[in-house]
Amino acid sequence: MKLQNILIEIDSLKDQLQSHRHLQSHKVSNAFELEYTYESNRIEGNTLTLQETALVVEKGLTIGGKSLQEHLEAINHTYALDYVKELVQDKIPFTETILLNIHKLILQGIDNANAGIYRNVQVMISGAKHIPPQPYLVAKQMEDFFIWYNEHKKNLHPIVLSAELHERLVTIHPFIDGNGRTSRLLMNLILLQHGYPIAILKGDAQSRLQYYAALEAAQASNDKKLFLLFIATNVKDTLQRILKVIEQ
Repeated sequence: MKLQNILIEIDSLKDQLQSHRHLQSHKVSNAFELEYTYESNRIEGNTLTLQETALVVEKGLTIGGKSLQEHLEAINHTYALDYVKELVQDKIPFTETILLNIHKLILQGIDNANAGIYRNVQVMISGAKHIPPQPYLVAKQMEDFFIWYNEHKKNLHPIVLSAELHERLVTIHPFIDGNGRTSRLLMNLILLQHGYPIAILKGDAQSRLQYYAALEAAQASNDKKLFLLFIATNVKDTLQRILKVIEQ
């Protein structure tokens, strides 16, 4: 399916969702947000189940046999998502400070020395052909990232803008760790700013492979069609799922 056609469908579904605003409950929102935290961490190898994530985040319980880091990843992601929602509610524009704050929340208590700070070492992405830029290039590439955002934030479809920022950030890989989660939170910040629901990228083996293959195509040959399509399809699926829940 063509990207343009999916974007038209998405905007129609979004209008449908807006008309049902009165039917939406905190319970539904919380369930989707919890699932998002679970799936985003699962992509990165966190082994907490959805139910365990709920117990950690909502009840403050510790799960036997699971590491402290896995618990912190669930808690931190929830705090970071709350921060993103506050930014949207208060209509605070996206800036470099906001990005660093999101990353700081993701790594707090896990790697405080690198939380909210660009990396100063070279990194490799396991299983990927793409080699992120040398550390001395990161500051300049991030400067270009924000210049690009400010030039395009008003003339691109919000879905395309959110996917582009997601791909561009993860390709620069500006942090030692937490790049994926930060990129997905940034994507969802842009989506929420424009009235779309959060996009939940699945963390099961097949979905993860599709996600990485789409990213690799964008990074290796600068062909972003597959990645834009992947994100758009995901947003459409999330919208359909929310509508199904609130319309039944």
